[in-house]
Amino acid sequence: MASLVESELKSGIIFGDTENAEYVYMPASELGINNPVCVYETSDMRDDVDFKEALRLIRIRSLRPTVHPRLGKSSC
Repeated sequence: MASLVESELKSGIIFGDTENAEYVYMPASELGINNPVCVYETSDMRDDVDFKEALRLIRIRSLRPTVHPRLGKSSC
C-alpha cells in the first residue's frame, strides 16, 4: 500500500523547507511514468533523483508540502 507522502509526490505536490530553500518534487512530465525521475533542489543546485531517493530525502530532511517560489504548490 502506498504511503500518503508517496501518493502526494506522485500527484505533483511539492515537498520542501522554505527556510532552507530545499525542495523535492516530481516534474509534471514524469507523472504517470513507471520509473519517474524527481528533482531535488536547493538554493545553489538542482539534481535529478529516482523516486525512492526522493522519498528518502523527504523523510530524512523532514520536508513537508510547501509552496515553491516559482512553481507554487504543485508541479502540474
